[in-house]
Amino acid sequence: MAGTAFPDDLRAAQTRLHQATSELAALLRTLPWSVEPLPGRPGTQHPHTGEVTGGRERSPGWTRDQKDAVGRLRRECTDLSARITTHAFWSTVEAEQRVLTRTELKQVTKPAVTAAFGITEAA
Repeated sequence: MAGTAFPDDLRAAQTRLHQATSELAALLRTLPWSVEPLPGRPGTQHPHTGEVTGGRERSPGWTRDQKDAVGRLRRECTDLSARITTHAFWSTVEAEQRVLTRTELKQVTKPAVTAAFGITEAA
């Protein structure tokens, strides 16, 4: 079903959803592991090697600005998802083809893959 003529507003919403999802994931990677301040926990020492695995350092929690940013991006992703799935365009697509057409929309609006920041190529 390649080459579907998607409405411009549907394409724009899907493109923004890709961007917002990526922004949210990037933001979450920078935040402490716990939303609220929590003490850490020690890891477990292996009896033969002495290697310590597991455990976590103390979490200072998220700031009000961090919580607001995460909330804003999550709301935007939810709103965009609802706008995309309830778009009138889908009523023009045969029921049996909707999943394939939805997949096509995701693919044609997916941003180009770029190298991840801070990742070096393996030797």
